[in-house]
Amino acid sequence: MPTRSGRRVPSILIPVAVIMVFLGLQFHLQWDWPSYITQSIKKPPAAGIVVASLRSEDTSWVHRHLPNWSRSVYIVDDPTAEFTVPKNKGREAMVYLTHIINTYDHLLPATIFIHASRFAWHNDDPDYDALATLHHLQLPHIQSAGYVNLRCVWVLGCPVEIHPHADAAPSTDLTPGDGGAADGRKLTTKEVFKRAFEELLPGVEVPREVGVACCSQFAVSREAVRARPREEYVRWREWLVQTPLGDDLSGRVLEYMWHIIFGKEAVFCPSAAECYCNLYGLCDLSCKENGCDGRYVLPKYATLPEGWPRVGWSGEERNFTGPD
Repeated sequence: MPTRSGRRVPSILIPVAVIMVFLGLQFHLQWDWPSYITQSIKKPPAAGIVVASLRSEDTSWVHRHLPNWSRSVYIVDDPTAEFTVPKNKGREAMVYLTHIINTYDHLLPATIFIHASRFAWHNDDPDYDALATLHHLQLPHIQSAGYVNLRCVWVLGCPVEIHPHADAAPSTDLTPGDGGAADGRKLTTKEVFKRAFEELLPGVEVPREVGVACCSQFAVSREAVRARPREEYVRWREWLVQTPLGDDLSGRVLEYMWHIIFGKEAVFCPSAAECYCNLYGLCDLSCKENGCDGRYVLPKYATLPEGWPRVGWSGEERNFTGPD
């Protein structure tokens, strides 16, 4: 490389100069350049969101409002979708297991597993808005806790939902098929839980009581997932495929086992105050052990009214201030 004087720069200095320019650029990017420039430098996301959905459900809100998250939106009834499952059975459990199996070796530090609807009766928010809960999530708490349920309120599931030994249906009532009883009636989750637990976790003592807040929406750390080998998740997914229990029962059994799978006691019902503070950073609430004022009220119906969240149960306008 000739200079103006005709002398040549020693070739060894060229890579040194390049490195110095690069380091200088990095220094300016980190310390001197405007924040809107430094913010454009992409960092690997600290958390991923996994959504279980049907083709008929609108999941556009996930992409619109969570652009900086790693997003895996599974469509269980579309075999051509980018993210799908081997068989549409077991409801969200099939999605969650499939995602863990497929990403086991490159999991993000935290993964949040949710349903497709942004507004749903079970979302722990005054407006039943999943987006609001996700925006408040304290990721360091997920890392330290390993597993957290996205519901802090106890209504449905806590303090105890299932007594596996006392609730178990007699073996004569369990028949092949869709989980129906010998007399033709529909069996409940409580009645089949003990046998399913024994099949899913052979050799583990079946607990006397099981309690966890509904409804299969939770977050886990990478370490909590990897505390079990990938082969176990593969076996559990195969159980979902093969079990004679129907779609609803098989999925609901897993709903009351995720916390156990990820290392918590069979009854996992932290106080509402502790949960809201640690998980969502809401530490100044007026609380009882099972709930906090102004946070969640169990609605009269599982289907929210037309026009929600801007229109209420009686057709009245609501002062909803969240994004569309």
